[in-house]
Amino acid sequence: MEEADVQELIISLSKVLPRFEDGRINYTNADIAPIVIAFVKYSDKVLLLKRSHDVENYRGKWNAVSGFLDVPGPISSKAIDEVCEEIGLSHDDVEGATCGRPYIQTDSDLSKIWITCPALITLKKLPEIKLDFENTEYKWINPEEFGNYDTTPNLPEAYSRCFIS
Repeated sequence: MEEADVQELIISLSKVLPRFEDGRINYTNADIAPIVIAFVKYSDKVLLLKRSHDVENYRGKWNAVSGFLDVPGPISSKAIDEVCEEIGLSHDDVEGATCGRPYIQTDSDLSKIWITCPALITLKKLPEIKLDFENTEYKWINPEEFGNYDTTPNLPEAYSRCFIS
C-alpha cells in the first residue's frame, strides 16, 4: 500500500461517512479507519505515551502519538500536527519527518480495520513534554524495549515500518 492509496481511501470515505462540525471525517462507527502512528525520536530514544481512560480505544496501553487521518493531505504533515497537539511541541522543534509504508491491521476485538501509516518524527532537542487529555504519562525508551511495555497492537511492527518506504 502506498500513501496515494491512503489518500484515495480518505477521499472515498469522506463521501460516505459523517463529519464533525469542523469538517473532519468521523470514523467512530466505521469498520475501517486510516490512522497515523507518529514515533517521536530524539537521539537514540523513542517517546512512549500511556493512553488515558478518556480515549475511545486501547485505554491504559502504551503507544506512540496517534491520530485519525480525517482530512486528505500529506501524512507527514498530519504526523507533525498530531505530535504538536498531543505533546505540546511547536513545528520549530521538529528536525524532520519520514513516513514508512502504510499497512492494513485488523483488530477483531474492536471489529475495526486500521490503515496504519507509520511516521518517524525527529526532534532538534530534547523537549519539555506537555500531555493533553489523550495520555497520562510518558517515557523515553530504546526501541528494543517495546516488549517491556503493554503496548497497542503491533506497535513494534509500526516502528520497524518507519524504515521501509
